[in-house]
Amino acid sequence: MLIKLVLLAALLGTFAKASETRVIDGDTLEVGSTKVRLFGIDAPEYGQKCSKRKSGVWPCGKEATQFLVELIGDQQVTCVSKGIDNYDRQIGVCSVGDLEINASMVSSGMAWAFVKYSTAYVSLEKEARKTGLGVWQAETETPWKYRSHRRDVAIQKAPEGCPIKGNISKKGEKIYHTPWSPWYKRTKISINKGERWFCDEAEAVAAGWRSPMWGG
Repeated sequence: MLIKLVLLAALLGTFAKASETRVIDGDTLEVGSTKVRLFGIDAPEYGQKCSKRKSGVWPCGKEATQFLVELIGDQQVTCVSKGIDNYDRQIGVCSVGDLEINASMVSSGMAWAFVKYSTAYVSLEKEARKTGLGVWQAETETPWKYRSHRRDVAIQKAPEGCPIKGNISKKGEKIYHTPWSPWYKRTKISINKGERWFCDEAEAVAAGWRSPMWGG
């Protein structure tokens, strides 16, 4: 994907080449080895499904990720840093031209306003809710509750209550899977191969593992 990302932050202050940037999921980008979490929004997790207007479900997490991929396309992306989170990710407000990505995800119904951290996009969420766009076409679970429920269940079964699986791929990549990852149940941990369990994502990142790339 031909994406260029400029981080206008004194801490990072770099211009990334197109080949160094990828969409990870509906609210996260990666620039080189630096992750950028979109400020003030929370998109459905990649494996999450949401309720349809009349009945049934739709793959809202997958579609939110694809929506972000298509929103960016081959355009240059500019991000202003809002700081760093507990997972060592840059928190950013990102744009393509005059279009703000964070706001567009919420106004399209592809993400919630993450009111735990900011009320910046609450009004946009209300408008999306009124028109029944995206996740608002029917009552559905928020991504933070989705993550919490799956973590609570996984903790009961995980060694020492540490539910995150640190897997090593056939290519030797160290990738961790959270309980809300669609690959979580099929991922087996072999301690003898150097794989391990983590209590939280920050611990996994500090040990050199990365999250899966859903956006390609």
